[in-house]
Amino acid sequence: MALKVLIVDDDFINRKLLHTLLKKNPDVTDMIEAENGSDALDKMKKDPDINLILLDIMMPIVDGIEFLKIFRSDMANGHIPVIVLSTDDTRKTEVFDNGANDFLRKPVKEEILFAKIAQWSQA
Repeated sequence: MALKVLIVDDDFINRKLLHTLLKKNPDVTDMIEAENGSDALDKMKKDPDINLILLDIMMPIVDGIEFLKIFRSDMANGHIPVIVLSTDDTRKTEVFDNGANDFLRKPVKEEILFAKIAQWSQA
């Protein structure tokens, strides 16, 4: 399966780390990076082929929760899985209530991330 993944994180190092991890995954063929939720929404509009989103919560301009609210309000996006990556476990319920499919604690472990990607890309 060829996956196009949108990495949404305001931290350049986190984006690069995820990029490096995803390069090792044979299912991931393309990666797009966004610095915040607003940037991510623009990229989603421009590229309807994105089929998985890795989303940070704490970001400037439009944070992860706001992104989820806007993103999930469009029924056309219902099939695209969103995996939230955060250091803050207390936000778990909130992200699921707003339409996230999964939650991973940072720092992300490669094998767990790949298992989640496999799970959601086949769902």
